[in-house]
Amino acid sequence: MKNLKLAADTIDLKVGGQFANIQSVTFAGLVSAFLRLVLVAAALIFFAFLVWGGIEWILSGGDKSGTEKARNRITSALVGLVIVFAAWAIAQLVGVFFGINIFQLTIPQVGK
Repeated sequence: MKNLKLAADTIDLKVGGQFANIQSVTFAGLVSAFLRLVLVAAALIFFAFLVWGGIEWILSGGDKSGTEKARNRITSALVGLVIVFAAWAIAQLVGVFFGINIFQLTIPQVGK
């Protein structure tokens, strides 16, 4: 038992320790984090709707209205994914052409 070492013993929380370089929270950082969160949430929602549509299709048992409903759900999920991907691609193009990284909100400064 004397060789037991807790994780709390290995983390240096003193001033100047390993967590001393944590930057302060800024508005730009919050917006960037929110945008990344929205993209991840959109991808998860797409996956959930795709699985839901697939399960509906299987459970429809050949019923025309059930199959149509499932197909519409899958189509809507795919259209949503295309919209999210297009938004991400546009944000990347803005970064390439104007030097503004929207997902990190780094804006180039004049004269530096």
